[in-house]
Amino acid sequence: MKHENNSCLHPLHIGLLINPIAGLGGELALKGSDNQQWIVSSAQQSRAYQRAYQSLILLQLYKDKLTFSSANSLMGEQLLKDLEFNTQIVYLTNQPTQATDTIAAAQALMQQKIDLLLFVGGDGTARDLCTAKVNCPVLGIPAGVKMHSGVFALNPESAADIIYKLMSGNGVAVEQAEVRDLDELALQQGKIRTQFYGELSVPIDTKLIQQMKCASPDSDALVQQEIAAFVSERLEDEVLYFFGVGSTCAAIMQQLGFEHTLMGFDAILNGELIAQDVNAQQIKELIARYPCKVILTVTGGQGVLLGRGNQQLTPTILRQIGRDNIWVVATPHKLKSLEGRALVLDTGDAALNKAWQGLIKVTTGYEQEQLYYVGQ
Repeated sequence: MKHENNSCLHPLHIGLLINPIAGLGGELALKGSDNQQWIVSSAQQSRAYQRAYQSLILLQLYKDKLTFSSANSLMGEQLLKDLEFNTQIVYLTNQPTQATDTIAAAQALMQQKIDLLLFVGGDGTARDLCTAKVNCPVLGIPAGVKMHSGVFALNPESAADIIYKLMSGNGVAVEQAEVRDLDELALQQGKIRTQFYGELSVPIDTKLIQQMKCASPDSDALVQQEIAAFVSERLEDEVLYFFGVGSTCAAIMQQLGFEHTLMGFDAILNGELIAQDVNAQQIKELIARYPCKVILTVTGGQGVLLGRGNQQLTPTILRQIGRDNIWVVATPHKLKSLEGRALVLDTGDAALNKAWQGLIKVTTGYEQEQLYYVGQ
């Protein structure tokens, strides 16, 4: 984000709400951070703090135009003090934070007549805002494991861009966006399905706000079988393959005779399943022993390639694996639904996101491939 002149910017009062434990389950191959007893005692331990920092440091140049209200400690106060923003604390919490803290803090922020509620978390945090009956515009900085809702910026940098647009006074459309979260009962039955929890008002920019995650149509199942046949025929001996999240990866696993871990990574070597639902540490150990490739698909409607549901692939791991060893698979329908928007990299490392931009080969059928642009 490059803006130099702030003389014409308008003041903005932002309520900041950070869920300190959001996203901590990603590297551990957990399916979320809900109902986990995390104790986060420092900013370095909080993925949400780091994501919020990436966004707000881009707005530091305009801090004379920004006023924040927030909760104490790692729910907002610490970051705002670190970046020297004008801050008012309106809610006090103790460790460990709970969903009740998010709800109570959001309600306290509503009483401050804020212009925007900027929250940092995932679908669980968005659900809490619905419970709190938040009635002002909200904007999510994505930091959770689960992010199916349409209330998040594409990445921290996009959130900063939207806030700048609001300050510029040029007008930003606001629409109601659905808040959805995984249906845990369906997950127990081996199905990935989301449940509707409400709507929140969100500033809309199709290039900066992620879209709702869309399920694949029935017609995609046949194409996925073609992709599965093509990929399974071309797996190399003595190369370890990690299969990521998504129905297309599941179809390939089924073609190979294995059941795919829902929302997880499985590892296959020489036609044998050698590890299931691996976490970041297990991936590190395996890539130290074998040459490897990662097979990934794209989230329907959102177009996110890295950063949603595959946080086991940390920036360090991705650098070790290398861009050339990422094998992207997606149906033509899924790519067409993006309406020309680039595939999204949201690894949590801005330098890595930038380095990996550019055209990438996507397998879209049997002996069919497309070149598609990957951006940030």
